[in-house]
Amino acid sequence: MTGEAGAGAWGSALSAQEFAAVEDAGFDPVGQVLGTTVHHLGYTGNRCAYMWSSGEDTSVSSTRWAPFSELVQAMYQARRRALDRAVEECRALGGDGVVGVRLRTGPFPAGGTEFTAVGTAVRARSRTRPVRPFTTHLGGQDFSRLAGNGWVPTGLAFGISIATRHDDLGTRRQSGRFAGNREVLGYTELVTHARRDARAQLAARAAANGGDGVVLDTVDLRVRAQDCGRGYVDHVAEAVFAGTSVARFGRSARHTGPRPLTIMRLEREH
Repeated sequence: MTGEAGAGAWGSALSAQEFAAVEDAGFDPVGQVLGTTVHHLGYTGNRCAYMWSSGEDTSVSSTRWAPFSELVQAMYQARRRALDRAVEECRALGGDGVVGVRLRTGPFPAGGTEFTAVGTAVRARSRTRPVRPFTTHLGGQDFSRLAGNGWVPTGLAFGISIATRHDDLGTRRQSGRFAGNREVLGYTELVTHARRDARAQLAARAAANGGDGVVLDTVDLRVRAQDCGRGYVDHVAEAVFAGTSVARFGRSARHTGPRPLTIMRLEREH
């Protein structure tokens, strides 16, 4: 949706229940917003991980000489660009934030990858305006619960990591035909490194957004094999964490949830 606030009928990606919940929280929907970008992700790390090794079996994208570090930075940039364009539409509509943001990635017919951010811009019934509109994946009901308990979203945050591990004699023995039922330590190390690094990146970006914590949305892990020639194989794990960074705006210690149940002994006394 384009145009200025109040320039005709507005659209929304909210359900009727979400619409009502947003209004109960003191916000009015002002229009659906969309941001998109198509990126050509050229380098996919087609070099053997063993050639990049610095003494460790697993190479993680956040390390200095990791083969996928530039690709990961491009993935961050594409998501931020799509999100920034949705925020600009929100600002043009006079909104203070975007709720129910859905980020989608997919192949573009002419080549490349399309990144899209879709959500609903909302405006607070308040004289205080944020410097920059906030963004959150939370829908209407969850957004209302968050605000009602003294928390405010500060922005979407991502953690992206690509880890690679060169198959060695150990992984071949542990995953071979006659290995039996056993843990493949190299593969465990691979996915653990990828998830741990993505989680650390998510926490760092949430803090940069001014958040005290993160409400997690999605955790995605994809693993693929990559032939690096001469009979050698790398395994590549791509971990993407996404969520909303949140900060407390009310310091009240009042308890708003259900009271604790009284626990009674059920066995008979002798």
